[in-house]
Amino acid sequence: MYLPAHFEETRSELLHGLIREHGLGTLVVMTADGLEANHIPFELEVGADGACTLRAHVARGNPVWRTFSEDVDALVVFQGAQSYISPSYYPSKQQDGKVVPTYNYMVVHACGPLKVVQDAAWLRGLVGRLTDRYEAGRPAPWKVDDAPADYVEKMLSAIVGIEIPVRKMAGKWKVSQNRTVPDRAGVVAGLQQQGDENAVAMSNAVMKAR
Repeated sequence: MYLPAHFEETRSELLHGLIREHGLGTLVVMTADGLEANHIPFELEVGADGACTLRAHVARGNPVWRTFSEDVDALVVFQGAQSYISPSYYPSKQQDGKVVPTYNYMVVHACGPLKVVQDAAWLRGLVGRLTDRYEAGRPAPWKVDDAPADYVEKMLSAIVGIEIPVRKMAGKWKVSQNRTVPDRAGVVAGLQQQGDENAVAMSNAVMKAR
C-alpha cells in the first residue's frame, strides 16, 4: 500500500492491538481466476520471539482453501477506526480557505504463506478460543461444550482451518499527522461533536498521534 513515512505505524503493540480489537480480516489470495477476497475472523498469536501467526477457518464449501496459489503470499487486511474529515474542522479554513476534505483511517496489512489445516483437535481449539474471546463479558457466555458433542463434531467436519505465518506486517495510521496543531485540535473537536463510535475512536487516535 502507499505508505508515506508520516503515516507509517511500526509499534507492534498498536498493530497487534488493532488486529485483536478488529478481528474480522479481509483475506486476499491469488487464484487461477485472479484475486479472491473473503471476510473472516482471525486469531493472532505472538510468540516469545515476536513472530506472529494468524489463524482462522472457512466453510469446507468455500473453494478458497483449494484454489489459492501457493506461489504468492496471502494478504490479510484489518480495518480499524475510520472517519470522514470535513475542512470545516480546520481553523486554517478561516485564514486562507486552502483546505480540502480527507478521510482518516487506521489499517494493518499482514502477509505470509497460507497453510491449510484439517486436524480436528486444531480446529476444535481454534473454535473454542474464538468463541471464548467473543463471548467474554456476556451475562451467560456460550461455550462450545454447551452444544452436544456429536453436533460439534459434525460442525467441525464442515470447516477447514487456515494458518498464516506472518512474514510482513505494515500499519498505516492516517490520523491528521500532516496538519498543524490548531487544525488537529479542530479535528478532535469536530469528531467528538459528531459523536458516533468511529468518530470518537478517531478523535482519540488524533490526540495520541505522534
